[in-house]
Amino acid sequence: MRLALFLLPLMASPAFANKIYITNERGNSVSVLDSATWEKIAEFPAGNRPRGITISPDGKKLYVCASDDDTVRVFDPETYEEIGTLPSGPDPELFVLGPGGNPLYIANEDDNLVTVVDVETRAVLAEVPVGVEPEGMAISPDGKTLVNTSETTNMAHFIDTESYQITHNILVDQRPRYAEFTADGTKLYVTSEIGGTLAVVDLTGSEPVVAKKIAFEVPGVLPEWLQPVGVRITADDSRVFVALGPANRVAVIDGTTDEVIDYLLVGQRVWQMALTPDEAFLITTNGNSNDVSIIDVKAEKVIKSVQVGEQPWGVVVAPD
Repeated sequence: MRLALFLLPLMASPAFANKIYITNERGNSVSVLDSATWEKIAEFPAGNRPRGITISPDGKKLYVCASDDDTVRVFDPETYEEIGTLPSGPDPELFVLGPGGNPLYIANEDDNLVTVVDVETRAVLAEVPVGVEPEGMAISPDGKTLVNTSETTNMAHFIDTESYQITHNILVDQRPRYAEFTADGTKLYVTSEIGGTLAVVDLTGSEPVVAKKIAFEVPGVLPEWLQPVGVRITADDSRVFVALGPANRVAVIDGTTDEVIDYLLVGQRVWQMALTPDEAFLITTNGNSNDVSIIDVKAEKVIKSVQVGEQPWGVVVAPD
């Protein structure tokens, strides 16, 4: 009954290109956009303080970290009905699926653990102790290496996905929030929110090494506002996009030289991002302006702002 009251009426429109799902941290909901029209077509309840969000490779299950419910909620992406929950450990914030859609690797911020869950059987396969306040989660293209960032320990932890053992720990700058592998698996990018940098980790040797730290500078913006959070990389590794939090900018980085080439003005407190499957557009969540910005990737230009729910946090786009 509550779901029916919460859903917005669907207006007659062309067939969907791709649905875009946005978690609203303070609104306790998920907003749904149609990428053909950029209109909000639905909003549904998603538990208390929804943050991380992802979707199965076949597009049939939508996973949401309901952080204050200490669970992962699973929804039907078409009907928006909740179809189950997964055990997650306390305060799940971010997670990542294995390349085949199973298992789910979940960061438990309050317990300093990474929980590994089989999405079919709901069994907890492992609990991996990591640093203090784990948050960022990334999986290598071959699925063999999981990376977790711990905010207070200021480290990226490399975990073998077969043994669930930590193989390497590398120190980055203060409060790492997010990590992302390049498609070719040769580099890992790690944002440090308070440190204000993006670490470029070289993975071509026997051990991961921080090869470079990229700093940010925007005229008229105080340095303490330049707080890197979310990262997205194009499939050809040519462009790296970094959300800069209260700076209200997305940095555009050349993936070959690892040099900043532009800053794009978006909404207030830009947090996470997602690319459409064809990589034509990048969607950013802007928590303080309650909207998302749509970036034309080829033109590297913001083309639209769309109001969503209260304090948008995470975003995922349905696969083709």
